[in-house]
Amino acid sequence: MKKLMIVLTLAAMLAFAGQAFAHSPLMSCFDNGDNTVTCEGGFSDGSSAAGVKMHIKDGDGKSIKEIKMNEDSECTFDKPAGTYIVIFDAGEGHTVELNGADIFE
Repeated sequence: MKKLMIVLTLAAMLAFAGQAFAHSPLMSCFDNGDNTVTCEGGFSDGSSAAGVKMHIKDGDGKSIKEIKMNEDSECTFDKPAGTYIVIFDAGEGHTVELNGADIFE
């Protein structure tokens, strides 16, 4: 009986261990120097960000553009004039925001 309890305890620990290693969203963007910006995304566990929505908003929070990451977990868009924010949106609790002023060549 004691061995069964140890096996069940270990099985439960393994079953819930995955939650402790949840993946976090990651994004980096750079100015291409040709009036376009490229962003790369992914997750801390190495998962692809293909298909993840990207929102580009102006300084007032108004949506300028919405695109999705391609199969290489990248997207490129025309650099907006003025202030803007890039948002990697993989769902609730999995968003990353980057101010356009922090995107350099």
